[in-house]
Amino acid sequence: MLTRRIIPCLDVHNGQTVKGVNFVNLKEVGDPVALGAAYARAGADELVYLDISATVEARKTWLELVRRIAETLNIPFTVGGGISSVQDVEQLLKAGADKISVNSAVVKNPALVDQLAREFGSQCVVVAIDTRQEKGDWWVYIHGGRTRTERRALEWAKEVVDRGAGEILLTSMNHDGTQQGFALDITRAVSEQVLVPVIASGGAGSMEHFLEVFREGKADAALAASVFHYGTIPIAELKAFLAQRGIPVRLENPEPV
Repeated sequence: MLTRRIIPCLDVHNGQTVKGVNFVNLKEVGDPVALGAAYARAGADELVYLDISATVEARKTWLELVRRIAETLNIPFTVGGGISSVQDVEQLLKAGADKISVNSAVVKNPALVDQLAREFGSQCVVVAIDTRQEKGDWWVYIHGGRTRTERRALEWAKEVVDRGAGEILLTSMNHDGTQQGFALDITRAVSEQVLVPVIASGGAGSMEHFLEVFREGKADAALAASVFHYGTIPIAELKAFLAQRGIPVRLENPEPV
């Protein structure tokens, strides 16, 4: 059985890590470079950095931040936010990112997934799917969760994998920041229908929630922010908890955060 991954997520706004609830009410929680380094020492398997205020004007600042992160980290990291072209991806990978995450741009132009996979390889193309359940169905949202599309999450996940995506980052907007547990049904549905790893995101509040999303949600990785940023769940303790319950995880002797 493949090792399950624990991935802290750092949403970056104006150079600072922030966290909100249901994609709103943002609060600053620390320096993204220092936080990332602390998570790496604590045993995180990977990190995801999302520039949630990405603009053309801020692109140079963001690239410089990615370079600083790459110089500091010894674990893989993914970056996303405002990526809309081959040139954007080329710049981020040159700055040191291991993978890139795309969302709004590929919903508007699905062929971009094919293009990125051909140019850089599927292994570094992560398609982020922000989804909200409404009237029994899961709909895809773009523009940082502000705009609903007419795409359904499961069908969209299958399409982007067919086009060359190497990984799916699936975020339930209903659960994001609530700490009430992951969306197990849609996570399981996507995990069973695609042949690439699925990262579950949105709703982690306890160690049991991570256990559930691996066992019942069939996720390959679990991503969280609040419980790590605020020290609610130490990563080393979480991994020990999961290992004791039969979930294969990478265990080391991490340094305390």
